[in-house]
Amino acid sequence: MAVRVQEAPFDLGAETERFADAQADMGAVVTFTGIVRDLPGDSLDRMVIEHYPGMTEKALEKIELDARERWSLGDVLIIHRFGPMAANERIMMVATASRHRKDAFEAAEFLMDYLKSRAPFWKKEFTASGAEWVAAKDADEEALTRW
Repeated sequence: MAVRVQEAPFDLGAETERFADAQADMGAVVTFTGIVRDLPGDSLDRMVIEHYPGMTEKALEKIELDARERWSLGDVLIIHRFGPMAANERIMMVATASRHRKDAFEAAEFLMDYLKSRAPFWKKEFTASGAEWVAAKDADEEALTRW
């Protein structure tokens, strides 16, 4: 298990390869990468993600533990960035490993849904028109109901 909250960009290929190479007795590795989207109509200058160190890591570790209790997982990796990011930069990565693909896929989806809705990060988007905090979306909350 690894949970990392960091400002620096991460190398998706290297992280995926390192994670997969460590899964000697697993049959499946699933990864997901979140990317900063540009805004339609009003181009994104940057997004700034804020968090409370210590509290954030504990919350992510709890989400990871919940996934481990629900599915048979060999390993989990969560990387989430903070600080300023431009469009097309990677925000986060989730990787799960399991003996069987179903557990790896479902656990990855669970982690993504809970990270989106329950991880204590605050996002602010900056455009030529000004700055605005990103509000929670009803669809993200609804996604949690399946778990």
